[in-house]
Amino acid sequence: MVMHFEHRGGEKLFCDFAGDTVPIWDDHTGEVNFAAQLFVSVMGASSYIFAKAFANQKAESWTAGGTAAFEYMGAVPMCVVPDNPKAVVIKASKYDPVFNESYLEWARHYEVTILPARPRKPRDKAAVEGGVLIVERQILARLRHVKFFSLYELNQAIYELLEELNAQGFQRREGTRKSVFEAVDKPVMRPLPTTSYEYAECQAVQSPDELPRTGPRRLLLGTLRSGRPNS
Repeated sequence: MVMHFEHRGGEKLFCDFAGDTVPIWDDHTGEVNFAAQLFVSVMGASSYIFAKAFANQKAESWTAGGTAAFEYMGAVPMCVVPDNPKAVVIKASKYDPVFNESYLEWARHYEVTILPARPRKPRDKAAVEGGVLIVERQILARLRHVKFFSLYELNQAIYELLEELNAQGFQRREGTRKSVFEAVDKPVMRPLPTTSYEYAECQAVQSPDELPRTGPRRLLLGTLRSGRPNS
């Protein structure tokens, strides 16, 4: 049996945040502290899925989500395809988009190309929208009656179901997301750099060649080399 792929192996990682959120409760007041936002990424060729919860959808969460996805996979793709949120794309354009500087610094650190989904081009987002739907149905739906009191607790639960999801057999083709990822994507992906990206909060610029090299605040992101979530 010959398998045909719409995307080249190791080429594109599609990223977005799910629409559904998860309440994080305060164990002292018994009230909801905040709504956790779920970052989801999908490899184009294998449909290999990653998901991690964050407190918000700011630029720091986008870069941390991308870093966590790379470290979960243990390798780096050629391109990342985010949607067009202001935290990533300051000004959408077919030929000359303006990116958030911190996101550009993140992409430079991992040597990946940013290819934002084009406005009004649903095909550009089909892979990640499908992945988000699967995560909402097969992970979030199974956790809807569980009370979580921290992102760490939530991400531990997500990780266990994520491993189960990637190990499930495909319905319309051979193998699993994990087995196809290991056979098709990972062999042609680049290895992780020796250090994780350090988030820098900076102002947006258009040309990567004009980026300043420092920012007012830096937050060292923990690594997931073992594949386990760290928060």
